[in-house]
Amino acid sequence: MIVEKILGNLHELPQAEAAALARLHKEKVVLPSAQLVKRIQRVTTDHGKELGIRLPAAHPDLRDGDILHVGDANVVVVSVLPTDVLVIAPRSIYEMGIVAHSLGNRHLQAQFFDADSEYAGEVMVCQYDHTVEDYLKQVGVPYARQERIMPVPFRHAEHSH
Repeated sequence: MIVEKILGNLHELPQAEAAALARLHKEKVVLPSAQLVKRIQRVTTDHGKELGIRLPAAHPDLRDGDILHVGDANVVVVSVLPTDVLVIAPRSIYEMGIVAHSLGNRHLQAQFFDADSEYAGEVMVCQYDHTVEDYLKQVGVPYARQERIMPVPFRHAEHSH
């Protein structure tokens, strides 16, 4: 089977649709975050079924909960593996500026969350890197190393000088 479009996302369905899908057997395609950006790939469900994914060039990245297929008896969804990240919680705009500047010089991708997020605070999240962790310890900026399912995959930062 070739998947050429995403049928929705389990986390965003209206309650009636979610209830209807909940009655079906759920198969998962478990992917690391790095594979969410691939438009064309071959994947295997947790039940050993092989699928091809061929999404149009302008299609958004895959996300946790994306519905790849709905059959009479089953539904196939994307399940994203947690990513090893550093959750950085600067105490001031000054600390945030220093950290953001330093990470920007390393071309390290970061995601930002506000106090209303699941982090319950204003934080900056980047993929784990031991040199960044050493830097944060050195400058005394609060952080935590965590395993998180990120809402958006980290991409390699392209740049030129």
